[in-house]
Amino acid sequence: MNPLEHQIHYPLGDTLPPEGDAIEVAPGVYWIRMGLPFALDHINLWLLRDRQPDAGGVLVDGWTVVDCCIDSATTRAQWEQVFVNCLGGLPILRVIVTHMHPDHIGLAHWLCERWDVRLWISATDYNVARVAVYDPQGFGGEAGADFYALHGAQDAAFLAHVRGRSSYFPTLVPALPTRFRRMMDGDTLDIGGRAWRCIGGYGHAPEHIALFSTELSTLISGDMVLPRISTNVSVHASEPEANPLQLFLTSLLRYLELPENTLVLPSHGKPFTGLATRIAQLQTHHRERLEEIMQAAQNQALSAADALPILFQRALDTHQITFAMGEALAHLHYLWMEGKLERLLDHAGVQRFRVPGGV
Repeated sequence: MNPLEHQIHYPLGDTLPPEGDAIEVAPGVYWIRMGLPFALDHINLWLLRDRQPDAGGVLVDGWTVVDCCIDSATTRAQWEQVFVNCLGGLPILRVIVTHMHPDHIGLAHWLCERWDVRLWISATDYNVARVAVYDPQGFGGEAGADFYALHGAQDAAFLAHVRGRSSYFPTLVPALPTRFRRMMDGDTLDIGGRAWRCIGGYGHAPEHIALFSTELSTLISGDMVLPRISTNVSVHASEPEANPLQLFLTSLLRYLELPENTLVLPSHGKPFTGLATRIAQLQTHHRERLEEIMQAAQNQALSAADALPILFQRALDTHQITFAMGEALAHLHYLWMEGKLERLLDHAGVQRFRVPGGV
């Protein structure tokens, strides 16, 4: 267990929703949990009681879905169970996706087609998802392998894995709805007669949207605030000079305006309270990692690959290294763009970062 967990509170204790069923966590808000075939082995999805006008303007009772899970036969079967066990014979009226990562958007096309409803998502994430689905070089391939090699990850087996990832995203997200409804920071959605405010967040995804209900004092935080782990913040080949860690840490501050008794509904882990405490923990975690990198850079010019054992005190499999490389580079870029490190290309063609004027 994360030793910091005792500083936050889990109102439901160790209770988890049964497979194919849901638990009500706030009035009209239901928690679904589905498995994932990764080290992060689950995702939380949310059903919200809703009432929306149909094409003729007649109000229809039903449900809004928040996030979808990956597309797989197992996941579709779990959703079929949910339709039977949880909807009470009412239809799904819309699908909201917090951001474009596969475990959130993977089945959006299927759910939207099945219920003939619109996808709601930020425009940036919708269009980045389109690139990832329909461009074979979007997240992997030769461009990805060249990017990781530039940053010091030159193991042949690892680079072969990255080259093979050109089909990774569309395997989990085979299609997207052809139309969407745009969500933006500051928008207010009427869901079942309650106002839910959209809160934009950056660094983890291009334009992540969390949802907050003042009436319920409930935050659907997506991946921006998780109770046990810090969400992945990565630099990718498509935006090689990005500074996502700065964006992420700044975005977290926006949640501090929410009430301390806010119930946080994260995409991974269990619902919790203690939002300000958790944000402080996340800020401290990343500041400590930045300090450790600065200390190491006093003695050597670091590549992202060199920074992996500084940031991760455990063995990483090939799949995890792709995320870890992006995270290491995010920390190096943060320091570089603050002027605390300078960037250079060494004689072997590897990009490194060092203290200005250092070794």
